[in-house]
Amino acid sequence: MKKVKEFFHYCSGASSKLLKNCPTDTSKYAGIGATIFFTGLFAALASGYAFYTVFDNALTASILGLVWGLMIFNLDRYIVSSMRKADNNWYEFRMAAPRILLAILISIVIAKPLELKIFEKEINGELALMAQEVYKEQEDLIKLKYTADEEALLNQIAQLKAEILTKTAERNELAAIAQQEADGTGGTRKRNAGPIYRIKKADADRVNSELEELKQVNGKLIAENYQKLSEMSTQSQNEIAALIKADIGGPAARLEALSRLTYESSAIWWANVFIILLFIVVEASPILVKLVSKKSAYDYVLETVEYKFETDFLKDKAFIHHEIKKKSEALSMKEKKFVDESLDMKLDQHSNHNFNAYIQK
Repeated sequence: MKKVKEFFHYCSGASSKLLKNCPTDTSKYAGIGATIFFTGLFAALASGYAFYTVFDNALTASILGLVWGLMIFNLDRYIVSSMRKADNNWYEFRMAAPRILLAILISIVIAKPLELKIFEKEINGELALMAQEVYKEQEDLIKLKYTADEEALLNQIAQLKAEILTKTAERNELAAIAQQEADGTGGTRKRNAGPIYRIKKADADRVNSELEELKQVNGKLIAENYQKLSEMSTQSQNEIAALIKADIGGPAARLEALSRLTYESSAIWWANVFIILLFIVVEASPILVKLVSKKSAYDYVLETVEYKFETDFLKDKAFIHHEIKKKSEALSMKEKKFVDESLDMKLDQHSNHNFNAYIQK
């Protein structure tokens, strides 16, 4: 039990040596360390599942999940251990605000893979529906590729049939007129096959010949168009049969499926919100505990130790500054003495030169 407590003290970022002098704070920092440890553990499990959906390999997912969990653990440990208690609450909150924001972002990242696992069955059903939608879109695109040509051929067939019907109606009308002329019910109203009947009968026969010729020509074109339609239909069916339903089980597709589920179902939306809030509370709890708790014995001891280091640093800095000043002053005195001696030598040389010049004169 002692080893476990020491391990959680390490997880909290607190110094075991200092905590020995603060027995009242050991439980507090053990709780903080346990929270940080389990947050990292949840991060490892959640990210391991997320990586498994990407790589579909348990070993790779386990290694990457462990690395991610250790990174989150180390980051949380650093955030909590770097916080310092002060006498100003507003100052403490201002200093903790970036850490709380970072904790919220980490919570959302950790919670999302876990949400995918919790709603796995619902997501799989939604993924199947999404796969069908993708398949239907591809099928519609293939059909759309042939729609214009098929409509053009159908319009040609309808036009060719309309020409035959028009010519048939014209032939029937002329044949009826010739028959009425023959039986006296129309035309001249005389029952005999006279010259007028023969003229009308010739017109009907001529149009009938044109109709037969039109049926042969248009019938051949109609058959060709129907053949083309059949070939297009066969080609379209072959392309549709060659389609493979997309495997959309990756993390992006699962996130999309979860988003659609939360939009369609208020129950899943609320569950999703509460899971994220739970992780935010768990992730931010060590920071909040340090933020709302009073200044404890450990904080005073830590402040004393850090102050001692700070005063030692300032003493060393002052000593070094003093030594540098002494050396600088000593160097300045030597330089001044050297300059004075140089000036004296120059003055002596100048005086001797003038004296020699005067003697020579």
